[in-house]
Amino acid sequence: MAGVVIYRDLKEIMAKHSKNIPGRGLRVADQIQRDLAEIIWSELKDPRVGMITLTEVQLTPDYAHAKVYFTTLADDPAAIKGTLEGLTKAAGFLRAQLGLRLHIHTLPQLHFVHDTSTIRGMAMSKLIDEANATRAKDDGEN
Repeated sequence: MAGVVIYRDLKEIMAKHSKNIPGRGLRVADQIQRDLAEIIWSELKDPRVGMITLTEVQLTPDYAHAKVYFTTLADDPAAIKGTLEGLTKAAGFLRAQLGLRLHIHTLPQLHFVHDTSTIRGMAMSKLIDEANATRAKDDGEN
């Protein structure tokens, strides 16, 4: 009987460290985001990559690929294109530096994507403000 209990406990312990645990992927993605932000800030010397913010990292369940979403201070298309080219060119260097900090079985390939959610959010906010101003004006006339 004791052997069965030990096996069951060992199985439970192994399950706690499995990739299938919800939240582990999120924690790994968060750690990748923090480490990449620090590496880009302190070690990346590409002039095309200026002031950027890493907004999110999405990790595949097998940790083979990571989509890294970023925003830039300058929102003109030429600056965004240059930043994307710089980050894409530096992906190998960034992955190698990430490998020195993270100790996981599979180090993901990095895929950089410009995050447009903040731009869309500001546009939506502007439209809402305009609609509220129009509504207030219409209410004032009646």
